[in-house]
Amino acid sequence: MSDMATNFAHAAASYLRETYLPRLRRALEALPEEDLWWRPHEGVISFGNVLLHLEGNVRQWIVGGLGGASDHRERASELAATDGPSGGELIERLAATVGEACSVLDAMDAKALGRRYAIQGENPTGLEAILHVVEHFGWHTGQAVWIAKARAGEGHGVAFFDDGEINAAKNG
Repeated sequence: MSDMATNFAHAAASYLRETYLPRLRRALEALPEEDLWWRPHEGVISFGNVLLHLEGNVRQWIVGGLGGASDHRERASELAATDGPSGGELIERLAATVGEACSVLDAMDAKALGRRYAIQGENPTGLEAILHVVEHFGWHTGQAVWIAKARAGEGHGVAFFDDGEINAAKNG
């Protein structure tokens, strides 16, 4: 169990750092700068909100919740913001937080991963908290990518897979 738990934590760190964060960066590159805070209507979040919200979630659940750092998160303000820092500043803040979180995850042993933590009014194990963050990050990454593709138009150029390579590997 201990190898499986620590392997899971390392894989989660890899997904955050090497899959989702680069996809957000790529989508941000395609997004017209003036559309960072665009919303189709009130009650829907913008790309900028996604970046703020992910940074807050990762900091609260992993850096604070599992790593012991103080928690000063104001979740409602992440989702309510209609203006703020540039996309470049937001993605760099998120990248720094992901880096901190990955350091926490890479340092956790099986005992810490099985322990329960008090996070956002819940009582998850370390593994459950990690699963929450990775699933949450993936969900919002998809939202941000969709926003970027929709606002950039048909020539958005955002793609993460080469279907020819995938089909060749499947049939090879």
